[in-house]
Amino acid sequence: MRAVLTWRDKAEQCVYDLAFKPDGTQLILAAGNRLLVYDTSDGTLLQPLKGHKDTVYCVAYAKDGKRFASGSADKSVIIWTSKLEGILKYTHNDSIQCVSYNPVTHQLASCSSSDFGLWSPEQKSVSKHKSSSKITCCSWTNDGQYLALGMFSGVISIRNRNGEEKVKIERPGGSLSPLWSICWSPSREEHNDILAVADWGQKLSFYQLSGKQIGKDRSLNFDPCCLSYFTKGEYILLGGSDKQVSLFTKDGVRLGTVGEQNSWVWTCKVKPDSNYVVVGCQDGTISFYQLIFSTVHGLYKDRYAYRDSMTDVIVQHLITEQKVRIKCKELVKKIAIYKNRLAIQLPEKILIYELYSDDSLDMRYRVKEKIVRKFECNLLVVCADHIILCQEKRLQCLSFSGVKEREWQMESLIRYIKVIGGPPGREGLLVGLKNGQILKIFVDSLFAIVLLKQATAVRCLDMSASRNKLAVVDENDTCLVYDIHTKELLFQEPNANSVAWNTQCEDMLCFSGGGYLNIKASTFPVHQQKLQGFVVGYNGSRIFCLHAFSMSAVEVPQSAPMYQYLDRKMFREAYQIACLGVTDTDWRELAMEALEGLEFETAKKAFTRVQDLRYLELINSIEERKKRGETNNDLFLADVFSYQGKFHEAARLYKRSGHENLALDMYTDLRMFEYAKDFLGSGDPKETKMLITKQADWARNINEPKAAVEMYISAGEHGKAIEISGDHGWVDTLIDIARKLDKAEREPLLMCAHYFKKLDNPGYAAETYLKIGDLKSLVHLHVDTQRWDEAFALGEKHPEFKDDIYVPYAQWLAENDRFEEAQKAFHKAGRQREAVRVLEQLTHNAVVESRFNDAAYYYWMLSMQCLDIAQDPAQKDVMLGKFHHFQHLAELYHGYHAIQRYTEEPFSFHLPETLFNISRFLLHSLTKDTPLGISKVNTLFTLAKQSKALGAYKLARHAYDKLQGLQTPARFQKSIELGSLTIRSKPFQDSEELVPLCYRCSTNNPLLNNLGNVCINCRQPFVFSASSYEVLHLVEFYLEEGITDEEAVSLIDLEAPRHKRENKWQEIASNTSQTLRLDETLDSMGDDDPFTAKLSFEQGGLEFVPVVVNRSVLRSMSRRDVLIKRWPPPLRWQYFRSLLPDASITMCPSCFQMFHSEDYELLVLQHTCCPYCRRRIDDPSP
Repeated sequence: MRAVLTWRDKAEQCVYDLAFKPDGTQLILAAGNRLLVYDTSDGTLLQPLKGHKDTVYCVAYAKDGKRFASGSADKSVIIWTSKLEGILKYTHNDSIQCVSYNPVTHQLASCSSSDFGLWSPEQKSVSKHKSSSKITCCSWTNDGQYLALGMFSGVISIRNRNGEEKVKIERPGGSLSPLWSICWSPSREEHNDILAVADWGQKLSFYQLSGKQIGKDRSLNFDPCCLSYFTKGEYILLGGSDKQVSLFTKDGVRLGTVGEQNSWVWTCKVKPDSNYVVVGCQDGTISFYQLIFSTVHGLYKDRYAYRDSMTDVIVQHLITEQKVRIKCKELVKKIAIYKNRLAIQLPEKILIYELYSDDSLDMRYRVKEKIVRKFECNLLVVCADHIILCQEKRLQCLSFSGVKEREWQMESLIRYIKVIGGPPGREGLLVGLKNGQILKIFVDSLFAIVLLKQATAVRCLDMSASRNKLAVVDENDTCLVYDIHTKELLFQEPNANSVAWNTQCEDMLCFSGGGYLNIKASTFPVHQQKLQGFVVGYNGSRIFCLHAFSMSAVEVPQSAPMYQYLDRKMFREAYQIACLGVTDTDWRELAMEALEGLEFETAKKAFTRVQDLRYLELINSIEERKKRGETNNDLFLADVFSYQGKFHEAARLYKRSGHENLALDMYTDLRMFEYAKDFLGSGDPKETKMLITKQADWARNINEPKAAVEMYISAGEHGKAIEISGDHGWVDTLIDIARKLDKAEREPLLMCAHYFKKLDNPGYAAETYLKIGDLKSLVHLHVDTQRWDEAFALGEKHPEFKDDIYVPYAQWLAENDRFEEAQKAFHKAGRQREAVRVLEQLTHNAVVESRFNDAAYYYWMLSMQCLDIAQDPAQKDVMLGKFHHFQHLAELYHGYHAIQRYTEEPFSFHLPETLFNISRFLLHSLTKDTPLGISKVNTLFTLAKQSKALGAYKLARHAYDKLQGLQTPARFQKSIELGSLTIRSKPFQDSEELVPLCYRCSTNNPLLNNLGNVCINCRQPFVFSASSYEVLHLVEFYLEEGITDEEAVSLIDLEAPRHKRENKWQEIASNTSQTLRLDETLDSMGDDDPFTAKLSFEQGGLEFVPVVVNRSVLRSMSRRDVLIKRWPPPLRWQYFRSLLPDASITMCPSCFQMFHSEDYELLVLQHTCCPYCRRRIDDPSP
């Protein structure tokens, strides 16, 4: 450590205190009754400040740099701004001894001989606290929580920010050791606050905040007047009666003198965040010093030892970055390191350390020897058993016990010394002198060996690993390399400040200088890269560099020198360089270059390093072939080139060695077909086609389908081209292929059509099927794509495909819930069973869903289907039975639809008479099993309600009685119970207007008929209207044996003339009225109607006697009086005669249901179709 005077000035009076502005630009001095403001950069006095009337004893600057305070013997404290303006003044009862600003809150503590005050900018008044003794010094803790006061009585009082005493430290010396300076450590690394105390008992002490002393008192041998810390707390400055400033460690170990003065030193401070120190003296001298801390260190291979905090030694392993700290507690003057030895020179002794083990990574040191003597030396070197001291021109060799064994006297000053290894106790030293002489000295020899002599002074030396070459840096910054044996200068390079040989490679060295790192291999040009600092070691690919005070290991790829060797085809040397450390890319380049140079051994090592098995297999195969006697290097090199991707060079070499087939195989394997074609030239077309096919296969495999398709087409492989195009959905390509193909090429065309279908392009598929004449596939295409119109059109032209069209059509309709159309389609396709099955399913669904009108319609359709099937003689009887059954069910469901709506819906859509008739009709029809879905309860309930409303009280009572015996829904129970009670109040009879009349025998039938819907007298079945369910005035008659339906119709159509009837109406007119009178003396029908005569029957017979007519009766009938149900075979037609011709009846030509004409017309207008069979009025078919 050296102190360099920067500037000096002299004030007229004693400088008692000083303070730096926090940014370090200004210095405030207390000199006499004035404050002097200096510029710290050059010592210029900026301004004297007058404000005090007596001597200024103390000054302090706030941490924020906004203001500073001064205290004087005139008992006043003045607050000044940073612009050097006084803004506040307050007083104490005695002279001010010290002032200090809180570093956090900027509260000012001012201490006098009898009290201390606390002032802050927020407070108007100063809070003052009495003191039992004179306060000589004060200091705030880092966090601003506590203020330490030093007393003349030797007591330390620690107060909080309110001035309350928290800790009182009474020191052993008492009033005999008055405190003169105290200071809290500003270090933020310490866990506890540490207070440094200097007293006039000539001691330096350290205390914790709790009052506990740290360590022992340290004797000073002078009266300290000032104590201050460096900014980070690493060092302490002390000055006083010894007329100098001393530098101490933070633990109180004296390190040296900063500056000697001519009088007492009253104050000394460190410029913030720097190594500058200012000193103020009794005689008014102000001195400004710069402290220079020199680097004390030592290096051996990958271990670096350096001084830290002046008293510690840190040993750093440059590879593992491990560090170990050795605390010496004294100033470390010199450090030397060698293998497992470490030597540390302290002021009064030298310590020799050794490693605990021989492990190269072990970092634990222990003291081996102590040489307790004071030595003066410029350089220190340690060996296995000796230490070497260098003093100017003299070298001394001492054993670890301190005995001088040998001494060498040099001709000139020793500038550089280094241990270059050797057996323990016989190590060699490399010594460089100022006169340019370079010597080699062995520790066990008295004689120095002169290696060479050069003209310029030596700054740095290093010897190569094999001891054959010597590198020297001289005072002209030139690096010179010599051959040790021949003394020949091999080369020299400028701009060098240090040099180091690579410890693992003989021909490589590096040197630094001018901000660059230079690496030189053999005699090749230097490779440069930027680097700050000094090169001190070079091990493999690591360069050890000392920059400022830190040592670092820099990884430097050895690529540049490796490529320099490769350029000269020096593969083995390049491999040695690569082993020191290059990138994987460099290794691969080395491997490739060696392989091309057919240096297989080096190539194999390099490829092993990058783990490239492919090339290793190639090298092994070449070596095997060489063992078998192959010697054609062109062939080996061609294989190498082909592996490297240099295919044209490989092909040329294959051709040159007479192996054209290998070149062709290489090109085809690599899918380089164009080059293969060029290589073939105008060769065999068969080979060319084979090449194209291979090329197409490759294009397909590498996912280049477009190219593959084009190649397959050019090679005539249409099937593969179509397959690829179809898989990728290229319709345009498929169209081109399909249109170019001949219709005889059926297989590829079928493939095209298949892909057209798959890609949803049925139009092109149809075109393709037409091209090859495959009509069946065309039909299937239309069916699969549901293009029914085209399918039907094709079916018209080619009836043989009818089944192929209509059956799938019907299935499609059924799948899309269009069951009625499906049934018709099945029927049209002749699939009667499927048609019936669809209808049965529809019917069942309708019943389950309570759509009874739909159920009636479907049952009617089912019956007609069965009638259609009954034309087959084999199924006639069964199907006719089903026909009658389904007809019966259709009538029941048709009627029950109205009952269901009446019971389930809030409003009735039918007249009471209609509901009354339907209920009776259903009850008469439900003599046996009740069909699914029809509720007897609903029917009886409706009948009871309507009977009561229409006056059929007897029938209503009967219906209510029946309901009592049935399980009725809860919603009906109340109504039924009420109806059952109220009907009792009605007469037990039915209205005669409701009694049905048999139009054959003119018998009034009961409302409830045990025989069902037939006359109780003549057993003639009633014919009901399908809308109002009234008994129609129709009588069914049958034809006499031998009369056909056609003959009967022709006879009826003859319309034989009848006797003219007289007008029985008489008109009588008077003044007030006009009257019509009917004369009923004659029967309206008369006895001249042959059909009326046929209506007679035997009274009381149990069997039904049908009305059978002969030709003459038929001839007498009028066409408008006869209704014919023209059933298709095998059924016979049914004939009905209207007995009241004037009351018109309409029969649906499709379902043959009878209606009153007015009712039918109204229903058709409402529904635009027959309400029973749903035949539309615009449908011309029956």
